[in-house]
Amino acid sequence: MTGVDPSRLDDQQLMKELETIHRTRHDTLLYGSNDALRTHNERMAQLEGEYLRRNPRRLVSAGRTREGARDRRCGEAAAPEASGT
Repeated sequence: MTGVDPSRLDDQQLMKELETIHRTRHDTLLYGSNDALRTHNERMAQLEGEYLRRNPRRLVSAGRTREGARDRRCGEAAAPEASGT
Protein backbone atom coordinates (compact mmCIF):
# COMPACT_ATOMS: atom_id res chain seq x y z
CA MET A 1 0.00 0.00 0.00
CA THR A 2 1.15 3.54 -0.75
CA GLY A 3 0.61 6.17 1.91
CA VAL A 4 -0.72 6.04 5.42
CA ASP A 5 -3.59 3.68 6.17
CA PRO A 6 -6.66 5.93 5.75
CA SER A 7 -8.12 4.74 9.05
CA ARG A 8 -5.12 6.32 10.81
CA LEU A 9 -5.72 9.77 9.29
CA ASP A 10 -7.73 12.35 11.20
CA ASP A 11 -10.67 13.95 9.39
CA GLN A 12 -8.66 16.96 8.21
CA GLN A 13 -5.83 14.78 6.88
CA LEU A 14 -8.31 12.50 5.12
CA MET A 15 -9.96 15.44 3.38
CA LYS A 16 -6.57 16.80 2.31
CA GLU A 17 -5.61 13.41 0.87
CA LEU A 18 -8.93 13.17 -0.98
CA GLU A 19 -8.56 16.67 -2.42
CA THR A 20 -5.05 15.87 -3.62
CA ILE A 21 -5.92 12.55 -5.21
CA HIS A 22 -8.94 14.01 -7.01
CA ARG A 23 -6.87 16.96 -8.24
CA THR A 24 -4.23 14.61 -9.72
CA ARG A 25 -6.70 12.12 -11.19
CA HIS A 26 -6.95 13.56 -14.69
CA ASP A 27 -3.21 13.78 -15.27
CA THR A 28 -2.69 10.26 -13.93
CA LEU A 29 -5.35 8.93 -16.27
CA LEU A 30 -3.94 10.73 -19.31
CA TYR A 31 -0.21 10.48 -18.70
CA GLY A 32 0.49 7.91 -15.99
CA SER A 33 1.77 4.40 -16.60
CA ASN A 34 -0.58 1.47 -16.11
CA ASP A 35 1.08 0.83 -12.73
CA ALA A 36 0.64 4.46 -11.71
CA LEU A 37 -3.04 4.37 -12.68
CA ARG A 38 -3.59 1.09 -10.84
CA THR A 39 -1.93 2.50 -7.72
CA HIS A 40 -3.97 5.70 -8.02
CA ASN A 41 -7.20 3.70 -8.34
CA GLU A 42 -6.38 1.60 -5.29
CA ARG A 43 -5.46 4.59 -3.15
CA MET A 44 -8.53 6.56 -4.24
CA ALA A 45 -10.77 3.60 -3.38
CA GLN A 46 -9.15 3.31 0.06
CA LEU A 47 -9.53 7.00 0.83
CA GLU A 48 -13.09 7.24 -0.49
CA GLY A 49 -14.07 4.05 1.34
CA GLU A 50 -12.78 5.50 4.61
CA TYR A 51 -14.64 8.76 3.99
CA LEU A 52 -17.88 6.86 3.37
CA ARG A 53 -17.32 4.69 6.44
CA ARG A 54 -16.97 7.81 8.58
CA ASN A 55 -19.87 9.65 6.95
CA PRO A 56 -22.63 7.13 6.29
CA ARG A 57 -25.32 9.82 6.57
CA ARG A 58 -23.61 12.44 4.43
CA LEU A 59 -25.77 14.96 2.62
CA VAL A 60 -26.72 13.71 -0.84
CA SER A 61 -27.90 16.30 -3.34
CA ALA A 62 -31.12 15.30 -5.11
CA GLY A 63 -29.56 16.40 -8.40
CA ARG A 64 -26.79 13.81 -7.97
CA THR A 65 -29.16 10.83 -7.96
CA ARG A 66 -30.52 8.93 -10.96
CA GLU A 67 -33.97 10.34 -10.33
CA GLY A 68 -32.55 13.86 -10.11
CA ALA A 69 -30.70 13.37 -13.39
CA ARG A 70 -33.91 12.20 -15.07
CA ASP A 71 -35.72 15.25 -13.71
CA ARG A 72 -33.01 17.52 -15.16
CA ARG A 73 -33.30 15.89 -18.59
CA CYS A 74 -37.06 16.28 -18.55
CA GLY A 75 -36.70 19.91 -17.46
CA GLU A 76 -34.16 20.64 -20.20
CA ALA A 77 -36.45 19.23 -22.87
CA ALA A 78 -39.35 21.32 -21.61
CA ALA A 79 -37.36 24.54 -21.18
CA PRO A 80 -37.46 25.74 -24.82
CA GLU A 81 -41.23 25.20 -25.00
CA ALA A 82 -41.74 27.07 -21.74
CA SER A 83 -39.72 30.03 -23.00
CA GLY A 84 -41.97 30.38 -26.04
CA THR A 85 -39.27 29.82 -28.63
